[in-house]
Amino acid sequence: MKTELLDKTKHDRSQFNCGVEALNNYLKAIASQQAKKDNTRTFVLEDENDCSKIIGFYTLTMTPIDLKALPDKLQKKHQSSTAGGLIARLAVDSRYKGNSFGEWLLMDALQRLLAASNSVAFPVIIVDAKDGAKHFYERYGFQAFQNAENKLFITIADVRLSFN
Repeated sequence: MKTELLDKTKHDRSQFNCGVEALNNYLKAIASQQAKKDNTRTFVLEDENDCSKIIGFYTLTMTPIDLKALPDKLQKKHQSSTAGGLIARLAVDSRYKGNSFGEWLLMDALQRLLAASNSVAFPVIIVDAKDGAKHFYERYGFQAFQNAENKLFITIADVRLSFN
């Protein structure tokens, strides 16, 4: 399995349905526009039997860090940091749920952001957990910001340790 950049000429976005209309709409109508503007990058996991079918996707970008919302130890360590990597969206088509594709997509996203941080340093990866997904991310070491229960982060240092 491998992810690749969303290609609207190759990938059939019209059939994708994860059960969350905002995520479906993003993939179908907005992801390609945002990529053209260099605002985000959306990666898709293709069905091995039909590469036009999308099993799932995630979107990456950068985001400002609210240092005051991090634990004190991290505030001091990263006081000059201004941005972090953002997993802006992550979704699996309902037809493929229950096969660990969400976990696979998350690991792939983390590896891409880790590689990016090795070139352009940033200290944390952030997610906005939607529709009860908070526990999914917490299983992989993400923790909530102090001022936003569904906004979570993991340090690049922790990601690096988990892949070594």
